[in-house]
Amino acid sequence: MLTAELFAALAAFAFVSSITPGPNNLMLMASGTNFGFVRTIPHMLGVSIGFTLMIVLVGAGLASVFELYPVAHIILKYASCAYLLWLAWKIATSAPPGEKGEADARTRPMTFVQAALFQWVNPKAWTMALTAVSAYTLPADPLVSLLLVAAVFGAINLPSTGSWALLGAQLRRFLGDRVKLRVFNVTMALILVATIYPIVFAKH
Repeated sequence: MLTAELFAALAAFAFVSSITPGPNNLMLMASGTNFGFVRTIPHMLGVSIGFTLMIVLVGAGLASVFELYPVAHIILKYASCAYLLWLAWKIATSAPPGEKGEADARTRPMTFVQAALFQWVNPKAWTMALTAVSAYTLPADPLVSLLLVAAVFGAINLPSTGSWALLGAQLRRFLGDRVKLRVFNVTMALILVATIYPIVFAKH
């Protein structure tokens, strides 16, 4: 069983890694700004539940695939970068909600399933999951400690990521002007692109 000190360290790690900027939080803030908090809830739940499930599956042995097949990690890394670039483009070119025609099809918030699946190509999510499993699960009690780690992350991740969606929703009041919203979306897209740099140039 996790000691009080180890549990406290786990909770601190879960909070810091969940609340700091990353692809999930940047997209949630952009979604909150463009669509409001309520319409962003499925996206928010998809992130939290999808990541919690990811921890369980990684802990169950999926991480060993990277050890057996190192090329799989390289493929995932560059596929993740390509997907992040595509998401950044979608954010930068999204039209203000309420416009008709083709723009409406491009301005729908991410669904629960899309957000949950995104965790598997999110480099920060992989780093968090691998670190959590390797650092906080106990060899003497692997299943119980793994479920506890997943539960702690699930409990902390949802309000942490939700705060970004709420922040975006509050910014919505100040970005009612079409030009301001466009500038915000382009800025968020550029920041998202910037998160790719350490992924591509990280030393292994």
